[in-house]
Amino acid sequence: MQTLTVTTERHTQLLDITQLVRDAVAGEAGAAVLVYVPHTTAGLTINEHADPLVARDFEMALERIVPEGWGWQHLEEGEENAPSHPRASLMGPQVLVPLTDRGELALGTWQGVFLCEFDGPRTRSVYVSVLR
Repeated sequence: MQTLTVTTERHTQLLDITQLVRDAVAGEAGAAVLVYVPHTTAGLTINEHADPLVARDFEMALERIVPEGWGWQHLEEGEENAPSHPRASLMGPQVLVPLTDRGELALGTWQGVFLCEFDGPRTRSVYVSVLR
């Protein structure tokens, strides 16, 4: 397993980490790669990465689906992050990407792997494991 360290810049941010994952599996042989975040306020997804506005639309959609203004029960003084937890669960903590015979990510033409930050800015860990 390799651990990637990723720093986000905004409270809600989808950050394209495709190249970092590619670099982590370069030269590795296996059936697939598991990408996982060990955080309860961040997630992962695969979506279009050709147009950065898709990620911004995703950010706005998730903020609208799970708004800040609900009567949240989970309140931590100075850490008002209750909406971050359901947003992260909607995305999930992992993605699984098949590997080609050459050890490359078998993503579609427009697909990329995104870290989904919902409680930033923060420094996050991303675990990358090649499954054999």
